Amino acid sequence: MNDITTMRAISQDVFGGPEVLREVRLPKPVPGPGEVLVRVRAAGLNPTDWKHRAVPGLFLGEPPFVLGWDVSGVVEATATGVTVVKPGDEVFGMLPYPSGAGSHAEYVTGPARAFALKPATIDHVQAGALPLAALTAWQALVDTARLQAGQRVLIHAAAGGVGHLAVQIAKARGAYVIGTASAPKHGFVRSLGADEVVDYRTTDVTEAVRDADVVVDAQGNEHALRSLRSLRPGGILVSLRLDAGKEALVEEAARLGVRAEIMLVEADHAGMAAIAELAAGGRLRAEIAETFELADAAKAHALATPAGPRGSWS
Repeated sequence: MNDITTMRAISQDVFGGPEVLREVRLPKPVPGPGEVLVRVRAAGLNPTDWKHRAVPGLFLGEPPFVLGWDVSGVVEATATGVTVVKPGDEVFGMLPYPSGAGSHAEYVTGPARAFALKPATIDHVQAGALPLAALTAWQALVDTARLQAGQRVLIHAAAGGVGHLAVQIAKARGAYVIGTASAPKHGFVRSLGADEVVDYRTTDVTEAVRDADVVVDAQGNEHALRSLRSLRPGGILVSLRLDAGKEALVEEAARLGVRAEIMLVEADHAGMAAIAELAAGGRLRAEIAETFELADAAKAHALATPAGPRGSWS
């Protein structure tokens, strides 16, 4: 008989490869004021998860810790002050990034306003793959770049986790979308709604694209600097890499008469509600590369490498 005060979770005691992940039993969390307890039905796996698993000195400090920021599930309990959801509601969202990880478990707590109601038209696996990547794309395009209908947007790595959702969000906003991807992925990127796809392996993207209003860059450093040349005067590049070299990037942007911003995704109720609306209307969908049981977390990490399949993991 299972102890109802504990739960299964995937933890690690040291940094390293997928083999450091192990299933443990931990105390079932208790929500504090303004928080909800969610029974996890699906949780996404993102590049930030395998980086935190392997690399010391990132946001979570020293192990042991439980990874996972994406979550879709059912509200089991609410604490004082919560008004936006109630027990029994199906919700999805991103735990506060970067310090609020913990969704690779049977239960998780988080701020009520980190979640939105899950659309009835999508299942928990689909919902669990959306939050972090979709919020990153939404906050880059809408909150930071203020993307408008009719503008031209260049999305690098358009077949990737953030990129393939950014293409869909940009199209839903009425933009003209140019994506970069290797040739085998061009059909996929076009199926998302991209108006043009550029093969970054055979083409100098800065020569092929010179008049973008917005560029979304996930690589940073020299790639971000070069990508500034794809902008029209007054355009904006949004880098998703904190190590993009902000001083040099901003200085070069000013020299070229454009703008550059480096952003970190944040938990966001309004953003999640907008994502839920797009998903409910069939205008935003995560490409699921593969699904795994909780006990197979190490296998998921082993397969989910930067060179792996397109889309998202759940």
